[in-house]
Amino acid sequence: MWEPQPVTGSLLKSTAKMPTTPVKAKRVSTFQEFESNTSDAWDAGEDDDELLAMAAESLNSEVVMETANRVLRNHSQRQGRPTLQEGPGLQQKPRPEAEPPSPPSGDLRLVKSVSESHTSCPAESASDAAPLQRSQSLPHAATVTLGGTSDPSTLSSSALSEREASRLDKFKQLLAGPNTDLEELRKLSWSGIPKPVRPMTWKLLSGYLPANVDRRPATLQRKQKEYFAFIEHYYDSRNDEVHQDTYRQIHIDIPRMSPEALILQPKVTEIFERILFIWAIRHPASGYVQGINDLVTPFFVVFICEYIEAEEVDTVDVSGVPAEVLRNIEADTYWCMSKLLDGIQDNYTFAQPGIQMKVKMLEELVSRIDEQVHRHLDQHEVRYLQFAFRWMNNLLMREVPLRCTIRLWDTYQSEPEGFSHFHLYVCAAFLVRWRKEILEEKDFQELLLFLQNLPTAHWDDEDISLLLAEAYRLKFAFADAPNHYKK
Repeated sequence: MWEPQPVTGSLLKSTAKMPTTPVKAKRVSTFQEFESNTSDAWDAGEDDDELLAMAAESLNSEVVMETANRVLRNHSQRQGRPTLQEGPGLQQKPRPEAEPPSPPSGDLRLVKSVSESHTSCPAESASDAAPLQRSQSLPHAATVTLGGTSDPSTLSSSALSEREASRLDKFKQLLAGPNTDLEELRKLSWSGIPKPVRPMTWKLLSGYLPANVDRRPATLQRKQKEYFAFIEHYYDSRNDEVHQDTYRQIHIDIPRMSPEALILQPKVTEIFERILFIWAIRHPASGYVQGINDLVTPFFVVFICEYIEAEEVDTVDVSGVPAEVLRNIEADTYWCMSKLLDGIQDNYTFAQPGIQMKVKMLEELVSRIDEQVHRHLDQHEVRYLQFAFRWMNNLLMREVPLRCTIRLWDTYQSEPEGFSHFHLYVCAAFLVRWRKEILEEKDFQELLLFLQNLPTAHWDDEDISLLLAEAYRLKFAFADAPNHYKK
């Protein structure tokens, strides 16, 4: 399992507490040396591999923060804006880049992202944050293959095309085998997967298909045959007394899903009913629970887009897809969804203990990240379960457009325990993203209404990349430091 190299435990704690005694630097000891070594860190044409090589250097935490603060001050002066203030429990809020960002005290990329983005912290409003976050930050140069756009002043269209082609070529080379390096594939996929290779990449990252290219056709054929054996054996029992309540609930829930243009197609409805019913029958510990139904959609849409041209994932039309292709897509969707649910099944067992625990962890985490937001919610008697239960139950699918969910899942499948552990930090970053709006609401009803209907309809890949980068920074700061959860 690939994961960016962690910093030491002592360094993790320094992220939140900012110790006066710096961690010993191995290669860089003075500000001048650090500055000279990073003089090219703002080159928008830099290759991702070079970024990772620079990030591997062990840096003095005070030197890093000193340089970051200086760059931020200079950048703010150029923009005619005041320097950002630090929020409680967090230091400067850098904007991300395509590769997983790291904490302030140990990663050169932090300094880079601070310099290049119109940095926005949770203290800023959504109206301010939207245009400011989507700026000339370097990361988006590497995610344009997914539909996001970088500032035209930073990269020309030809440069974007070259970068898109280069990234796509890297994926194709990895997938061509003969044995795909899954660690390298996760590393490359973290910052988003190009649409043409997303179906195969998801099947590999989910563990559905083997890394060996020669074994894939036989595995696909075997798993598809196995799924339809389940259909033949179990599906007729949906009207039996013991199963009819399960099937009825599935039948009721599917029309409530989104996007409507997809779900209201009879062929799609039938496919989703079969997938969900078979999964429920084969997993009696949890059975079918509302929320599981949403998890079918991203897999189905990604796999169907391999066979049709759809500019928007919300408008996918399956009417022209051959029946045999639809059958194979149905089986692939079932198995990939099953792999996902294997890692979060305690979210859906009796009383949903996994979700209860994650919501509690989110509350504790936010109380450390932004005590003012946490206290404001508490003072107005807004309980985290009232809005965050759905975030955990549906993996934020009801909070962001489907195109954003697909981009989010690129990274979740690249992260160890992405759908369970990393999702917690994404939810924390997502909540603090709306800091100003939350603090402006002084009424329980208005607060809850806002948190249940967040204005994300126009979000795109860039917004998700920013969210993921902030979540990754929080993970570095808090994941291996349980004391940070305690007041």
